[in-house]
Amino acid sequence: MNTAQQADTRWYFVQTYSGQEERVRKNLEQRIETMDMRNKIFQVVIPTEEIVEIKEGKRVPKQERLYPGYLLVQMKMDDESWYVVRNTPGVTAFVSAEDETDARPKPVPLEQQEVDTILKRIESDEPRVRVGFTVGQNIRITDGPFVDFLGVVDDVSQERSKVKVLVSFFGRETPVELDFLQVERS
Repeated sequence: MNTAQQADTRWYFVQTYSGQEERVRKNLEQRIETMDMRNKIFQVVIPTEEIVEIKEGKRVPKQERLYPGYLLVQMKMDDESWYVVRNTPGVTAFVSAEDETDARPKPVPLEQQEVDTILKRIESDEPRVRVGFTVGQNIRITDGPFVDFLGVVDDVSQERSKVKVLVSFFGRETPVELDFLQVERS
């Protein structure tokens, strides 16, 4: 894409039926090919990120949609490209703003900073860890020197994948820092 094309190219959010994002993406890409719109509609992206859930002491990787029911479309907006996208089966609307001078709402492009943030999150090599522990929750330690001890979650550190647990030793609560994989709900 040359510099002149890039100046006119913007990213737009397109609303779809929830759970139908992949089907709509394929439909739109097929329409781009058959209607020869490659010079106006450049990319269709389902914003997803890789997450790792901690379930029953195991890491379970999976892809999760950042915005269920939405696609990101990079395109040069004109009547023809707008028509192709909005009339794709499964597309319900563009994210748009009302304009008093026109009966149809106009699609609103995303700011470049918003696009950069979303794309950075999509392309991240480091999966985000999701754990179902909350402060005050009762847990059982499954690994390490405190195996089979019961405790209460005192702090959860998502970025470090650690949980601080208050464990009772000889009638005193002692904080112990453990990895997410070393504990389970009791």
